Amino acid sequence: MSSPSSPRSALDADAVKAAYRRWARVYDTVFGRVSGMGRKRAVAEVNALPGERVLEVGVGTGLALPFYNQNKRITGIDLSEDMLERARMRVLQQGLTNIDDLVEMDAEATRFADDSFDIAVAMFVASVVPHPDRLLKELKRIVRPGGHILFVNHFLAQGGLRLAIERGTARASRSLGWNTDFAIETLLPPEDLARASIRPVPPMGFFTLVTLPHDGSK
Repeated sequence: MSSPSSPRSALDADAVKAAYRRWARVYDTVFGRVSGMGRKRAVAEVNALPGERVLEVGVGTGLALPFYNQNKRITGIDLSEDMLERARMRVLQQGLTNIDDLVEMDAEATRFADDSFDIAVAMFVASVVPHPDRLLKELKRIVRPGGHILFVNHFLAQGGLRLAIERGTARASRSLGWNTDFAIETLLPPEDLARASIRPVPPMGFFTLVTLPHDGSK
């Protein structure tokens, strides 16, 4: 039997695509407010970091795009073309001039060259991809040494009532499109956990912002 904090595997790509195809039209209304503070905190962190080439992994409908500083050049990727269509509409409607590209791409195996970005930020993606360790490895490949890798995500509680609730709702993961019982150890090995800045996102700390300086290790 697994321990209360033992990590579960993430979802498969087909389940993710199916879930976000269902949610695309109502995603902003249903999830926008819930995830809004996490997105804004992540973008604020990106804006404060050096470097202008930014990759947003899991750009979705583009909810975070208006908050980046103009000196940041943003490339966004997502597994859902339905979501990306809405992100492109947002860019046009709001006249966002610092968005370089929005493309459908697998975050675990991108088509970018090594050291393509100064910063990569993955918003609510770690608990969705089939292999979180491959996601981290890929981001380390495409972010230059000295850059930064950020995650904002929900991670499994360590105990108490919230842990029980998250375990109980895990069965709904496939329809939600994300895992409620995803442990941070599934994403970050001990050496990266020791180096990362890990901060809960207000108001209730349901989401966590992780900032990992990239030391060049793969």
